[in-house]
Amino acid sequence: MKNTLTALALVAGTALGMPALAQDQKNLVTILTAEDAQTQLMAMVLTMNSVQAGATAQILLCGPAGDLALKEPPASATAPQEPMGMSPQGLMQTVMEKTGTKVEVCAIYLPNKGVGVEALLDEITAAKPPVVAGAPLADNTVVMSF
Repeated sequence: MKNTLTALALVAGTALGMPALAQDQKNLVTILTAEDAQTQLMAMVLTMNSVQAGATAQILLCGPAGDLALKEPPASATAPQEPMGMSPQGLMQTVMEKTGTKVEVCAIYLPNKGVGVEALLDEITAAKPPVVAGAPLADNTVVMSF
C-alpha cells in the first residue's frame, strides 16, 4: 500500500511540475505487460518523468509489451500517439538513451516468441529472474505495473 501511495504522489507531483520524490524514494521499477499502445506510451511517459524528478529506473517488458523491444516491432509500437506524436518504442528508446535506464524483456519472452536475442534492439537484454526479483524488493523502490 505504501508503494502505491508513493507512486501516486510521484505521479501527482510530477504532473504539477514539482519534485515529488521524497529524500528516501529513489528507485523505480516499471513492469509493462499491456498490449495497448496508449498504456505502453503512458508507462514510458511516467518512467521518464520519474527519472527527470530524480529517480533511477529500470523497465521490464513482458508478454505483448515485450514487442516494444524488437528490432521489427508491430506497427502499434511505432505509431505516433497524440498529443506529442511519440510512439511507445520511440519514447522507450529516448528514455534509454537520455537517462541510461535499463530495459529488459522477461526471461520467457524470447523462447515463447520463437526468436533469439538478436531480434532485440541494441542494449536490451533478457532478464535474469533472480536479479529482477530482487529489484522490486530493494529499499526505496516503487513499482509501477501496467
